[in-house]
Amino acid sequence: MFRDTASQDRVLEAPPFWVTWRKPLISAAVLLVLLVLALPAIMRWASADAAVPAERLRIAEVRRGDLVRDVSVQGRVVAANSPTLYAPSAGTVTLAVEAGQSVTRGQTLAHIDNPQLESQLAQERARLQAAETDLGRQRIDSRKKQLANTRTVDEARITLRAAERDAERTRMAYERGAYSEIEFKRAEDAVATAKIRLSHAEADAKLEAEGLAFEQHNRELALEQQQLAVAELERQVELLAITSPLDGQVGSVAVLQKAKVAADQAVMTVVDLTQLEVEISIPETLADDLQPGMRAELRMGTATYAGVLRQVSPEIIEGQVSGRVALDGDTPAELRQNQRLSGRIFLDQRPDVLLVERGPFIDNEGGRFAYVVRDGVAHRQPIQIGATSVGEVEITEGLDAGDRIVVAGTDRFAAADRVLIAD
Repeated sequence: MFRDTASQDRVLEAPPFWVTWRKPLISAAVLLVLLVLALPAIMRWASADAAVPAERLRIAEVRRGDLVRDVSVQGRVVAANSPTLYAPSAGTVTLAVEAGQSVTRGQTLAHIDNPQLESQLAQERARLQAAETDLGRQRIDSRKKQLANTRTVDEARITLRAAERDAERTRMAYERGAYSEIEFKRAEDAVATAKIRLSHAEADAKLEAEGLAFEQHNRELALEQQQLAVAELERQVELLAITSPLDGQVGSVAVLQKAKVAADQAVMTVVDLTQLEVEISIPETLADDLQPGMRAELRMGTATYAGVLRQVSPEIIEGQVSGRVALDGDTPAELRQNQRLSGRIFLDQRPDVLLVERGPFIDNEGGRFAYVVRDGVAHRQPIQIGATSVGEVEITEGLDAGDRIVVAGTDRFAAADRVLIAD
């Protein structure tokens, strides 16, 4: 028979309520706290029309500041002074330099061989010598004729004086009755005849002198004309030697050595490396906003160069308008022709305006809406934008300083009113 274990048993009291339900209560409290903490997120999730990961968005803060309105441009370095040299006449070209070679002002770069022009110059020089000889001969003939006319006048004057003396002697004899009246009248007629001959001789001499002077003047004009013809040919022959108009470098050579060239054909270009400019391309939609004299900033790597817009072309080519930017001060030594540069042209400056970083949001829906981020939710809100620059946009209505908006990635929102930004 087995013994009873009643002597070993003892009565246990029931545990308190809080001990029995402690773990469930703690778990419930933790769940309640988590629910309270997650409630805003749950509400945001429930109120949002869509959700987009935060890493696919770019958010910027609206601030107050000065907006510098500018235009982004691309350009290349070109020579401000790069004259093209042309062949002055047809012939065979002999090059004295090569592309890239340094040259000085007045240095002979090429020569055009034109035997026909040189022969024509020799012929005109011979004609000039003949004209000079002809003028000299005419001057000698003029002096001879002037001497002959002077002798004729002098002889007529002597004849007149002799006739006057004879008439005076005849008059005295006539008064004494020694000569008849007929002889006295004959003597007076002789004086009158001598006067007429002297008058005609003087008139002939004067007229002859005028004719000789006129003839000499014509010969002198012919000589001057021939001198001009020779001078012109000498100038043309001198231009056959193509010289550099400046100190610089040969940019490009357009012809081959000993090639036949036509008159006014381009031979080479010379570049002034001390005067470089930047040729920029401007979209035609912005060309009307640009005016010569506007400030510019150009960049090459980490280097920045200041300049001024010197000219804007009136011609549109493939939707682009070209312009020239002149650099301030001396040309930087590191710049080379045809180097590519980027930069911007400053249109105007607006002080103390609402600004935000420029982004694709201004292209979505015409820039009429922005997504303002509050508590992790992007709210669609109407706005108005003003002037734009390369990096910033002016906000004229709909936002306040300190607002944070989505500037990139709004194309994923599909025009939803609220979008949850998921971490």
